[in-house]
Amino acid sequence: MPADFSSLRNYFERQVFEAVVDIAHQYPLLTEEQLPDVACVALNHLPTRYIRHEVDLAFYLTEKERADNEIAIADAVRYACEFVQARFAMRARR
Repeated sequence: MPADFSSLRNYFERQVFEAVVDIAHQYPLLTEEQLPDVACVALNHLPTRYIRHEVDLAFYLTEKERADNEIAIADAVRYACEFVQARFAMRARR
């Protein structure tokens, strides 16, 4: 019997996607087409936490861990925006 893995996902995905959309206006040189690249770079700078249900991890986090996660996500998304923007600017110069 094959197992169904469709419910597995990275805990940070949804939060990073929302953070990218929220901050995108601060980086006017980024296009909508580049935002998934930003999300990929940001996710690669965060620890991987696979879950099946949101409550799987959220239930066990302390307030400090939640706050630390929010800071880590914001830092990773800012870094990713700057990184992707710089990469595309360098390509445009060629």
